[in-house]
Amino acid sequence: MNVNVGERRVALIRAAIETALAPVALEVVDESHLHAGHEGARDGRGHFAVHVVSAAFAGLRPLARHRLVFDAVGELMRTDIHALSIRAQTPDEAGGG
Repeated sequence: MNVNVGERRVALIRAAIETALAPVALEVVDESHLHAGHEGARDGRGHFAVHVVSAAFAGLRPLARHRLVFDAVGELMRTDIHALSIRAQTPDEAGGG
């Protein structure tokens, strides 16, 4: 995969999550290279891992938190993301609150 494509995708994911969830911490990692040759990687979309720390997750169970992240990246799931690993925490859970 072209490095510029991966960097562009990371920037798009980061911007979408920052806009929707106002995180106090956000890490987006392109793990596409770990899945080269994988059946699901053949369509050209990437594999990513995100760690999001946001007050928006307060009082929500993990599934609801993941839905917020998937809603944030929206159309990118069809165009740029094949797989998204999510770690979603509140600031208190992450030790920052």
